[in-house]
Amino acid sequence: MTVPGAIGLIEETAKTLPGEFQLGAGTVLDTETARQVILAGAKYIVAPTLNLDVIKMCHRYDVAVMPGCFTPTEILTAWEAGADVIKVFPATALGPSYFKDVRAPLPQVRLMPTGGVTMENAGEWIKAGAVAIGVGSALVDTKAIASGNFAQITKNAKSLIDSVRAARA
Repeated sequence: MTVPGAIGLIEETAKTLPGEFQLGAGTVLDTETARQVILAGAKYIVAPTLNLDVIKMCHRYDVAVMPGCFTPTEILTAWEAGADVIKVFPATALGPSYFKDVRAPLPQVRLMPTGGVTMENAGEWIKAGAVAIGVGSALVDTKAIASGNFAQITKNAKSLIDSVRAARA
């Protein structure tokens, strides 16, 4: 939601995507925005923070929700409120060993790191118990976009997929 006109972009994109694609909305901070992006076509919501009312709104519309949490208390609170996946943010400061530590007493919680996930450490996060990884700049290189080098972005995506597959094998 940090992109100007994001709700309109979601609505336009939702109309053109094939049915097997799942369009989501990120940086959703409040219930009003959550409802707007859901009505625009978002099938999942990602947030940098924990807002219990956003989780409730997503449940009302049967939309997956991934709130951002940092501490074990926030993680458990989000899980007990019905979050589908807990986005651990910013994961940069924590590292994969944090997931092992948190999942020891909370093995049922689905964790996804964002912030600090790279091609080199993607597999480590999966091995540490992440159900998914949230990747930004390691995937979508701003220089590659600016130069129209979409082959680099494709190469980055394949590399990340290979790392995750290898870690799950």
